[in-house]
Amino acid sequence: MGPGLRGVLLGLVEVYQRQECWEDAIACLERLQRLEPHDLVVKLSLAELLLDAHPDEKNVCRKVVRLADGIENETPVHTALLLYKARALRGLGLLEAARDTLTSALRRKKGRSEDLLRAIRYERALVYEDLGQRRRARSEFEKLYAEAPDYLDLVKWLGV
Repeated sequence: MGPGLRGVLLGLVEVYQRQECWEDAIACLERLQRLEPHDLVVKLSLAELLLDAHPDEKNVCRKVVRLADGIENETPVHTALLLYKARALRGLGLLEAARDTLTSALRRKKGRSEDLLRAIRYERALVYEDLGQRRRARSEFEKLYAEAPDYLDLVKWLGV
């Protein structure tokens, strides 16, 4: 990346994140997103930071859903953005839409990291739990545990 406003803003985002100055980092990403509205990496970074900083705020969830509007599962960046869209949909209580988004995100596995695929499957298990489909959720958690027993809080969910 050469010198310029984009490089400066991305550098500031990194600095603000290391300092845990979330609002400043968000402001930089929002400015960058206004300058480059179709840049998927910027959208993904903004969605991630917004949900990390304000996971329970409905306005933030709506914003993340808008960031991912029209996104199809074409590349790993698209897939990751679909994960954040699903998290936002779950935050809005739109559980079936979240489940469908996650299922769509899992249709393409080639070129996707195991970590990303696990995160999607974990999120889908949480959605199943919220939908009252406990058996399906447990099945997902068990499969994840068989692959990666130390992944997040699977031990809590499974009681092992």
